[in-house]
Amino acid sequence: MSVDTPRRIVLFRHAKADWPQTSDHERPLADRGRTDAPVAGRRLAASGVSLDLALCSTAARTRETWKLAVQELPERPKTVYEERLYEASLGELIAVVNETPDTVNGLLLIGHNPGMHALADALSGEVEGDALARMSRSGFPTSAFAVVTFNGSWKSVEHGVGTLTDFWTPHD
Repeated sequence: MSVDTPRRIVLFRHAKADWPQTSDHERPLADRGRTDAPVAGRRLAASGVSLDLALCSTAARTRETWKLAVQELPERPKTVYEERLYEASLGELIAVVNETPDTVNGLLLIGHNPGMHALADALSGEVEGDALARMSRSGFPTSAFAVVTFNGSWKSVEHGVGTLTDFWTPHD
């Protein structure tokens, strides 16, 4: 693959989680989360974004979100459970993205806020349509996802490199 190949990053926040008496890392999805995750998967499938690799936080709520959402996709991308996505800072998220092999054109990160929102905001030097206005208005609620496109190597991903082409929330 050429490094000039258009690439996409989908930043997907986990679905609504429950608050049982358990560690934050082990929190399961709430009923609303179990309803919203497949809806997000169907919307992602309808967007036509092709995914080669999914990096998913190891938290229970992100794993469960992905398990429900991926069933709605026409093709299942390779999935890697990545501990560094749990409680990741913006810099840590960019470092993970920079490690993506250039054979990957479509990357999905399933993670947490504030990281997903911060990364979408940081990477988006340009915007198509009203995606940024919608993201700014709603924040980055559970089950939301943003799509950022850019040209170049994953190693070149940094602030302002991409275009925010889509932002979706289940309760817009």
